[in-house]
Amino acid sequence: MTGKERRYEILKLIKSVKEPISGTELAKKYNVSRQVIVQDIALLRAENYDIFSTTRGYLYKAPKLFSRVFSVCHSDDQIEDELNTIVDLGGIVDDVFVNHEVYGNLKVELEINSRRKVQELIKGIKSGESVPLKNLTSGKHFHTVHSDSEEVLELIEKELKEKGYLNR
Repeated sequence: MTGKERRYEILKLIKSVKEPISGTELAKKYNVSRQVIVQDIALLRAENYDIFSTTRGYLYKAPKLFSRVFSVCHSDDQIEDELNTIVDLGGIVDDVFVNHEVYGNLKVELEINSRRKVQELIKGIKSGESVPLKNLTSGKHFHTVHSDSEEVLELIEKELKEKGYLNR
């Protein structure tokens, strides 16, 4: 298999899965090193394929019809409720980002679309594997959220406001 053929197959696979697929898994599947996979992903991105990395692997970012950035602020104990509120109403949390005085904009891709993924994130925080990015800015942070309708985004905004999470 040529590099071009392998990249086509990788792209096809990444587009077809709902969960991230790791570089190690791809390397085993195509019998190449993980570094070759990293290079293949870079080449695919250079061809304008919207592939992004998460801590669990690669995902293809399909076009989003409706999205909104929410400015929020809350305690660590409220992270789970905030994210569950969004996904329960039909939103997908694309990312979290902060505007840090020294480091500038810091962003982490999340792609949280279910309570199970919320639980995975919370488990990582509680185990000490990760630290909430919001802690760098006294709780103030942003989420890009997308959904299949503007109405869903309106419901999410209303609920976040009622719970006191919106930072206006």
